[in-house]
Amino acid sequence: MSGEQPSGQKLRTKTAVLILLMVAFGSSGDTLMGKGMRGVGPPAEWAAASIASFLGQAMSSATVWGGFLCLLLFFLSYMLVLTWADFSYVLPASAASYAVVPLLGHLFLGEEVSPVRWAGVALITLGVGLVGLTQPRTTAAEGVAEARVTGETVKAE
Repeated sequence: MSGEQPSGQKLRTKTAVLILLMVAFGSSGDTLMGKGMRGVGPPAEWAAASIASFLGQAMSSATVWGGFLCLLLFFLSYMLVLTWADFSYVLPASAASYAVVPLLGHLFLGEEVSPVRWAGVALITLGVGLVGLTQPRTTAAEGVAEARVTGETVKAE
Protein backbone atom coordinates (compact mmCIF):
# COMPACT_ATOMS: atom_id res chain seq x y z
CA MET A 1 0.00 0.00 0.00
CA SER A 2 1.41 3.43 -0.83
CA GLY A 3 1.28 6.49 1.42
CA GLU A 4 -0.78 8.36 -1.14
CA GLN A 5 -4.40 9.18 -0.55
CA PRO A 6 -6.86 7.54 -2.94
CA SER A 7 -8.24 9.68 -5.73
CA GLY A 8 -11.47 11.55 -5.03
CA GLN A 9 -13.66 9.22 -7.11
CA LYS A 10 -12.04 6.05 -5.75
CA LEU A 11 -12.45 7.32 -2.18
CA ARG A 12 -16.08 8.27 -2.81
CA THR A 13 -16.83 4.83 -4.35
CA LYS A 14 -15.24 2.73 -1.63
CA THR A 15 -16.82 4.93 1.06
CA ALA A 16 -20.26 4.55 -0.57
CA VAL A 17 -19.86 0.77 -0.72
CA LEU A 18 -18.90 0.54 2.96
CA ILE A 19 -21.71 2.87 4.01
CA LEU A 20 -24.20 0.77 2.03
CA LEU A 21 -22.87 -2.32 3.83
CA MET A 22 -23.18 -0.49 7.16
CA VAL A 23 -26.79 0.42 6.40
CA ALA A 24 -27.63 -3.12 5.25
CA PHE A 25 -25.94 -4.85 8.19
CA GLY A 26 -27.16 -2.35 10.78
CA SER A 27 -30.77 -2.30 9.58
CA SER A 28 -30.89 -6.08 9.22
CA GLY A 29 -29.31 -6.54 12.63
CA ASP A 30 -31.74 -4.16 14.31
CA THR A 31 -34.72 -5.85 12.63
CA LEU A 32 -33.55 -9.37 13.52
CA MET A 33 -32.78 -8.31 17.07
CA GLY A 34 -36.25 -6.74 17.40
CA LYS A 35 -37.94 -9.87 16.03
CA GLY A 36 -35.88 -12.17 18.23
CA MET A 37 -36.44 -10.19 21.41
CA ARG A 38 -40.19 -9.98 20.77
CA GLY A 39 -40.14 -13.77 20.58
CA VAL A 40 -38.31 -13.95 23.91
CA GLY A 41 -40.63 -11.44 25.59
CA PRO A 42 -39.92 -9.37 28.68
CA PRO A 43 -38.64 -10.88 31.92
CA ALA A 44 -41.44 -12.07 34.21
CA GLU A 45 -40.07 -9.91 37.02
CA TRP A 46 -36.90 -8.07 37.93
CA ALA A 47 -35.55 -10.80 40.17
CA ALA A 48 -32.21 -12.51 39.53
CA ALA A 49 -33.80 -15.84 38.55
CA SER A 50 -36.16 -14.17 36.04
CA ILE A 51 -33.36 -12.12 34.51
CA ALA A 52 -31.17 -15.25 34.21
CA SER A 53 -34.04 -17.12 32.51
CA PHE A 54 -34.64 -14.16 30.20
CA LEU A 55 -30.95 -14.02 29.23
CA GLY A 56 -30.90 -17.78 28.65
CA GLN A 57 -33.89 -17.53 26.31
CA ALA A 58 -32.34 -14.60 24.46
CA MET A 59 -29.01 -16.40 24.09
CA SER A 60 -30.74 -19.51 22.70
CA SER A 61 -32.61 -17.58 19.98
CA ALA A 62 -31.19 -18.04 16.47
CA THR A 63 -32.86 -14.78 15.42
CA VAL A 64 -31.12 -12.85 18.20
CA TRP A 65 -27.80 -14.42 17.18
CA GLY A 66 -28.47 -13.48 13.53
CA GLY A 67 -29.10 -9.90 14.64
CA PHE A 68 -25.93 -9.95 16.73
CA LEU A 69 -23.87 -11.20 13.76
CA CYS A 70 -25.29 -8.51 11.47
CA LEU A 71 -24.58 -5.82 14.08
CA LEU A 72 -21.02 -7.15 14.45
CA LEU A 73 -20.55 -6.87 10.66
CA PHE A 74 -22.00 -3.35 10.85
CA PHE A 75 -19.46 -2.42 13.51
CA LEU A 76 -16.55 -3.89 11.54
CA SER A 77 -17.64 -1.97 8.43
CA TYR A 78 -17.97 1.19 10.54
CA MET A 79 -14.46 0.81 11.95
CA LEU A 80 -13.02 0.23 8.47
CA VAL A 81 -14.68 3.21 6.80
CA LEU A 82 -13.54 5.49 9.63
CA THR A 83 -9.92 4.72 8.70
CA TRP A 84 -10.26 6.79 5.53
CA ALA A 85 -13.38 8.95 5.71
CA ASP A 86 -14.25 11.77 8.10
CA PHE A 87 -16.43 10.91 11.10
CA SER A 88 -18.51 14.00 10.26
CA TYR A 89 -19.29 12.37 6.89
CA VAL A 90 -19.68 8.72 7.93
CA LEU A 91 -22.07 9.13 10.84
CA PRO A 92 -24.65 11.31 9.05
CA ALA A 93 -24.39 9.21 5.86
CA SER A 94 -24.94 6.02 7.82
CA ALA A 95 -28.16 7.56 9.16
CA ALA A 96 -29.74 6.17 5.99
CA SER A 97 -30.42 3.14 8.17
CA TYR A 98 -32.97 5.30 10.02
CA ALA A 99 -34.95 5.33 6.77
CA VAL A 100 -34.54 1.60 6.15
CA VAL A 101 -35.44 0.38 9.66
CA PRO A 102 -39.06 1.67 9.63
CA LEU A 103 -39.55 0.06 6.22
CA LEU A 104 -38.20 -3.28 7.47
CA GLY A 105 -40.25 -2.95 10.66
CA HIS A 106 -43.37 -2.41 8.59
CA LEU A 107 -42.65 -5.21 6.11
CA PHE A 108 -41.21 -7.89 8.40
CA LEU A 109 -42.47 -7.08 11.89
CA GLY A 110 -45.96 -5.85 11.01
CA GLU A 111 -45.41 -2.46 12.61
CA GLU A 112 -47.65 0.45 11.72
CA VAL A 113 -45.61 3.48 10.65
CA SER A 114 -47.54 6.73 10.98
CA PRO A 115 -47.47 9.45 8.32
CA VAL A 116 -45.62 11.73 10.75
CA ARG A 117 -42.93 9.08 11.17
CA TRP A 118 -42.67 8.69 7.37
CA ALA A 119 -42.28 12.49 7.13
CA GLY A 120 -39.38 12.24 9.60
CA VAL A 121 -37.87 9.45 7.49
CA ALA A 122 -38.15 11.73 4.43
CA LEU A 123 -36.30 14.52 6.26
CA ILE A 124 -33.55 12.12 7.33
CA THR A 125 -33.25 10.89 3.74
CA LEU A 126 -32.91 14.48 2.54
CA GLY A 127 -30.17 15.12 5.11
CA VAL A 128 -28.30 11.96 4.12
CA GLY A 129 -28.52 13.09 0.49
CA LEU A 130 -27.04 16.48 1.37
CA VAL A 131 -24.17 14.88 3.29
CA GLY A 132 -23.56 12.57 0.32
CA LEU A 133 -22.88 15.59 -1.88
CA THR A 134 -19.81 16.51 0.16
CA GLN A 135 -16.34 14.96 0.07
CA PRO A 136 -15.87 11.93 2.36
CA ARG A 137 -12.49 13.19 3.58
CA THR A 138 -11.59 16.81 4.27
CA THR A 139 -8.42 16.09 6.23
CA ALA A 140 -5.17 14.52 5.10
CA ALA A 141 -4.24 11.06 6.33
CA GLU A 142 -2.04 11.30 9.43
CA GLY A 143 1.17 10.14 7.78
CA VAL A 144 0.57 12.37 4.78
CA ALA A 145 -0.23 15.38 6.98
CA GLU A 146 2.94 14.82 9.04
CA ALA A 147 5.01 14.50 5.87
CA ARG A 148 3.62 17.77 4.54
CA VAL A 149 4.54 19.55 7.77
CA THR A 150 8.04 18.06 8.04
CA GLY A 151 8.75 17.82 4.32
CA GLU A 152 9.47 14.08 4.59
CA THR A 153 8.59 11.47 1.99
CA VAL A 154 5.88 9.02 3.03
CA LYS A 155 6.87 5.42 2.37
CA ALA A 156 4.69 2.36 2.01
CA GLU A 157 4.55 0.14 5.08
